[in-house]
Amino acid sequence: MSFVEPGPPTPAEASSADDLGAWGWDEAWAAIYAAQAAEGSRPARVLAEERGRYLVATARGERWAAVSGRMRHGMSSLADFPAVGDWLALSPTDDGAPSSLATVAQVLPRRSRISRRASVELVDERVLAANVDTLLIVQALGHDLNPRRLERYLAMAWSSGSAPEVVLNKADLCADMPSALARLGPVATGVPVHVVSAARGDGLGQLRGALRRGRTAAFVGSSGVGKSTLVNALLGEARQAVREVRPDDERGRHTTVRRELVATPGGALLLDTPGLRSLELWEAGDGLERTFGEIADLARECRFNDCSHQHEPGCAVTAAIERGDLPAERLAAQRKLQREQRALAQRGTPRGRAESRRLGRLYRDVARGVSRRKGTPFEGDADA
Repeated sequence: MSFVEPGPPTPAEASSADDLGAWGWDEAWAAIYAAQAAEGSRPARVLAEERGRYLVATARGERWAAVSGRMRHGMSSLADFPAVGDWLALSPTDDGAPSSLATVAQVLPRRSRISRRASVELVDERVLAANVDTLLIVQALGHDLNPRRLERYLAMAWSSGSAPEVVLNKADLCADMPSALARLGPVATGVPVHVVSAARGDGLGQLRGALRRGRTAAFVGSSGVGKSTLVNALLGEARQAVREVRPDDERGRHTTVRRELVATPGGALLLDTPGLRSLELWEAGDGLERTFGEIADLARECRFNDCSHQHEPGCAVTAAIERGDLPAERLAAQRKLQREQRALAQRGTPRGRAESRRLGRLYRDVARGVSRRKGTPFEGDADA
């Protein structure tokens, strides 16, 4: 695959070409860099990724970079590869010429990481985005409105170290807003919810107010919910390609094919992502407890500490369901995600890890451009 060098910078980009602060660099990152990066290396942030090559922002402007062989040799997981949003140390031997391919020597420790399971075949962590401050979970007010899917995204957000906010797009197509909001009420308790119409501009002022200069916000959600349209509206220009959704089910067709970090006129950073057809969590940890916080609170009132919330006497959870205070669907959804997490842990057996390593090597070959064999789980968009 050939890589096109970045075009001439816009006036806004040119004015900040020598200022990594425009991409979120601050004193805390400078301290981490000084303590961990090799002397003579240069900091950079990943703006986009294509087939193992990374478009990065440096103090001298944008350029392409690739992981060093030494760094790749020491990797034990797909999560060790750079992700969009990562801060890097470029090799001290790099001459800094924009026309040359820079070498990634190190990925700085991440403040947050948006992760999912790599694929059905591979039990490994895939980092979708790094160093995200706010995760904007987008659902469309229509066929895409799905409380169960929202629970998965919230669990991913809480476990990542990012703060979740919900964006309900296509308000102009919703005939019964109170009913739609009521469906998500038990799921999104305590989480900011923005009701917007990217097409008409409704609610975009409030959404802009949630963005902060130098802070990174990432859009996630299914195809066709309007993530790229929202990015374009917030940027004030048609930066991201968009396509019409299918009229029968309102689903999209994967217009966005890569993750990309862009700067808004107000200085906030937006990370657009391809739509996810499915989302299997990766080690949700306390993300599940925070997502189902009302169940965790009720469980503390159960008679038994190890209550399974099924047939035990004195169960506060089942009592709340019987009273109508807790939807039974919430407990069923929590149990389903817990089962998935247990199954994920069981796949971490020696045999499972051996198969994962085999597929991991295959992925790394594809990422380096060594293999072009079609039909692998990693050919094309791995979010399928």
